[in-house]
Amino acid sequence: MVKIGNIEIGEFPLLLAPMEDVSDPPFRALCKKHGADLMFTEFISSEGLIRDAIKSRKKLDIFDYERPIGIQIFGGDEEAMAMSAKIVDAVEPDLVDINFGCPVKKVVCKGAGAAVLKDVELMVRLTKAVIKSTHLPVTVKTRLGWDDASINIIEVAERLQDIGVQALSIHGRTRSQMYKGEANWSLIEKVKNNPKIHIPVFGNGDINSPEKALEYKNKYGVDGIMIGRAAIGYPWIFKEIKHYMATGQHIEPPTIADRVDAVKEHLKMSLEWKGPVEGIFEMRPHYANYFRGIPHFKEFRIQLVTLNKGEEVFEVLEAIKENYSEVEI
Repeated sequence: MVKIGNIEIGEFPLLLAPMEDVSDPPFRALCKKHGADLMFTEFISSEGLIRDAIKSRKKLDIFDYERPIGIQIFGGDEEAMAMSAKIVDAVEPDLVDINFGCPVKKVVCKGAGAAVLKDVELMVRLTKAVIKSTHLPVTVKTRLGWDDASINIIEVAERLQDIGVQALSIHGRTRSQMYKGEANWSLIEKVKNNPKIHIPVFGNGDINSPEKALEYKNKYGVDGIMIGRAAIGYPWIFKEIKHYMATGQHIEPPTIADRVDAVKEHLKMSLEWKGPVEGIFEMRPHYANYFRGIPHFKEFRIQLVTLNKGEEVFEVLEAIKENYSEVEI
């Protein structure tokens, strides 16, 4: 049984990655329904939390049915990270996760996310500040290093464990790679097999099928797998991986009716959580992912991303279900 502190998360847990503008409560609810063992919020700016920024505060919303759930924070200032950890602590998630891996420019330019990989001493100080400010287990998500010339994940893992980090999720790319090229899991394996490391090590990067999940589990010996992009528009990935690992067999993929029902569920929760305007607007990027591969879909797609009322979108979704009732994808 894999444990983070006293939190049991299964024999070989599947984690939902924290993804900006994706891993919100409606999306997480679907991933939990289909088998995610541990989920994280979208990453939250420590500076935003301290300023009481509405968007940052909204990301603190968690629900009991999601547990265990971690709230992820990022930042480059020790005091801000400490204060934000106290704010997170008050919300009572199951753990606090620190993002030292986000590669996007707007985060890196602030000296946060993957930028911290260039300064291990700063990473240690920031992490210490968070650990001292919360009673919750603290975990870290990071990358292999800043670039190929500065891969430092072995040192980072040891030093983070030494100061009290209780699990590590490693994306098998450097910051300079962004999301390009193939993730290097052999370095994740080196961390896991390091005799000095005794905390759980989760691998992240390129897991997009049950076959690959099982192959990487067996090949690299990680304690669990974190899934990000493969779950967008396809929360069934968790269930499919678990079934394949248990039986060696595939379960039937979701039908178009299943996809429509999932979108309805997602949209309903989005409207309830975000309201009638934002709820509609923020669902729009999801439709292409849910309905990927469906032939002759352009007309429906245009309607989904232009209609502004919930009831109209639900009508279109019903029409999709009827129109494609005998189509397999």
